[in-house]
Amino acid sequence: MHATGTTTKNAVAAIRERKREERVQALRSKASSLLSHFDGCSLWLFGFLARGDWDAFSDVDVLAVGRDQECADRLSDQVLACGMADDVIALTVQEWQKLRQGHDPYWRAIAVDSVCLGDR
Repeated sequence: MHATGTTTKNAVAAIRERKREERVQALRSKASSLLSHFDGCSLWLFGFLARGDWDAFSDVDVLAVGRDQECADRLSDQVLACGMADDVIALTVQEWQKLRQGHDPYWRAIAVDSVCLGDR
C-alpha cells in the first residue's frame, strides 16, 4: 500500500509540473508577442507559479522591466490589459538590478525564484 501511495504522489507531482510548464509556456508566448513592441524590456514571472507551489487559485505575478520608467509602465499596462497577469510591478532595468543584488529578503527571494518570460 505504501508503494501505491508513493506512486500516486509521484503521478500527481508529474501532472502538476506538466501543467505548470504549460502555463509558463503560454505566458512566454504572450510575453513574446507583447515584447515585440518594447525594445529594451523584459518580463519576469515571480510568486507561487514561478516557485512551483501554486494551485488553481494562485494569481500570476509579473515584473515588467523597462529601459526607463515610462516604458516599464506602458508594458505593465499592456500585461494587465491582455489578461496575462493579475499583478504587475513596473521597474526600470537599473531598479531591478539593484533590488536583485540588494539585502532586502523580499527582493532577494524574488530574484532567486523569478523566471524570465522573455526579453528584448
